[in-house]
Amino acid sequence: MDCALDVLAALHESVFPRNFRLLEELERGEKGIGDGTVSYGMDDGDDIYMRSWTGTIIGRIYQLKLFCDKDYPEKPPSVRFHSRVNMTCVNHETGVVEPKKFGLLANWQREYTMEDILTQLKKEMAAPHNRKLVQPPEGTYF
Repeated sequence: MDCALDVLAALHESVFPRNFRLLEELERGEKGIGDGTVSYGMDDGDDIYMRSWTGTIIGRIYQLKLFCDKDYPEKPPSVRFHSRVNMTCVNHETGVVEPKKFGLLANWQREYTMEDILTQLKKEMAAPHNRKLVQPPEGTYF
């Protein structure tokens, strides 16, 4: 009995395994849980490491690529816009969201999710310093 209690205690204190976390995020993304203005899912259902994801921010449709390396969620995914966008935190040549210029990535915490990234990027788009920027034509890509 003590052995079982030790195992339970260890499980309680352990970090939620990466793939379980990503499966939970996949389920949320597929069910459209949240405010409905962002969505996301895996690029390749056969990728057992669940690394490559596509996100969408709705309003004007913006597509993004998110890459969750082996150290996710301890470290943030890399995030790159596929759709052209003009934002202060996005590299104008590559579409990469620059972590040092985007607070959520700069101050990453393991509790944050891909949904958090997408919703925060949507909020950032609406910020006065980004709203005044001229946007590329819809349907153009990096």
